[in-house]
Amino acid sequence: MRLLLNHNSSDDIGEALTLDDPAAPFLQHATFQIHALGPVSTTYGYTPKLVPWLRSNLDRFDAVVVNGLWQYCGLAVLRAVAGVKPYLVFTHGMLDPYFKRRFPLKHLKKWPYWAFVEYWVLRKAFRVLFTTQAEQKLAEQSFWLHSWTPFIMPFGASTPPSDSSAMRESFHFVCEEARGRRFLLFLGRIHRKKGCDLLVRAFVKVAASDPDLHLVMAGPDQEKWSPTLQQIARDAEIAERVHWPGMLSGDAKWGAFYAAEAFVLPSHQENFGIAVAEALGCGKPVLLSDKINIASEISEAGCGLVETDTLAGTERLLQRWIDTPAELRHVMHTRALEIFQQRYNMTGNAETIIQLVEEAKDRATSVHPVKRRAKASARVQRSCD
Repeated sequence: MRLLLNHNSSDDIGEALTLDDPAAPFLQHATFQIHALGPVSTTYGYTPKLVPWLRSNLDRFDAVVVNGLWQYCGLAVLRAVAGVKPYLVFTHGMLDPYFKRRFPLKHLKKWPYWAFVEYWVLRKAFRVLFTTQAEQKLAEQSFWLHSWTPFIMPFGASTPPSDSSAMRESFHFVCEEARGRRFLLFLGRIHRKKGCDLLVRAFVKVAASDPDLHLVMAGPDQEKWSPTLQQIARDAEIAERVHWPGMLSGDAKWGAFYAAEAFVLPSHQENFGIAVAEALGCGKPVLLSDKINIASEISEAGCGLVETDTLAGTERLLQRWIDTPAELRHVMHTRALEIFQQRYNMTGNAETIIQLVEEAKDRATSVHPVKRRAKASARVQRSCD
């Protein structure tokens, strides 16, 4: 969980406040200033350092951007920032009713925290940021008590590095079996929400129609589900065509994107999917389930295929790709790059946030003089009385 703060200096557009351990390796190479207040001992992320830090440093910033819900960051901002400086909240799909249906008891336990904390965090925010109109509408279905000022701002990813033989070699170093092969790439958590079982089972069903096509299932497996999925491929006698390189990062990740024919994600719920944007940035068509909130945009843009998040739907998804002519695949490749630059490039997202901050500042400037005149008038009235 992180707080992104817009700096009021022209020399620096922002700093990040995080609850991570200052010694965390991924923080050591950041290109902007990071204040790490961790480590924290719980998933809620409580630390007594957070509110005092905010109150001591808030004058240096124009606004705060809160990333995510259900952790102490939101309550800290409510205590230290609300009414003092404007703040925006990125919900990142955490109000999707999928979680309400999938974990009803957990949702019930969230109600008190929602009513007394999270609801007010969102209500007092200058803007609550959603990545799609679909996400905004779905968010209203999670709790009947809801009131906020929404703003739809497509999320995205940084521009991928240019394709290089070194990146592909980094990928093949950890997944030698895919060298020289045509393959579809899944890159994400090996998790039931991601529809990994649907993908493996669907690949089994279509494998005979394209004997040269392989599948790469890349990602961490915290639930230890991979052996079960691998057995499905072994039972179908296609285990040599389904590869499991584990989590990919850095050059190996980008090498996998560039080496793949297309990216596939048959998820049961996905607010946005950073990997989708990264694939588009690499010029790869994306094959998605209809439960990914940007699926309709992808379909309309002509840079991917969309089907339902069922076994039959995932099978159709793969078969449609197999049946897609080479010339149409080339068009989809071109459209993928175009749509990334138009909607999902993080540079444009940052500019939108800055514009929102400027709007908040302008509104505060226009309101405060009125308040000051009202207070002055009240003082005059009291003195006259």
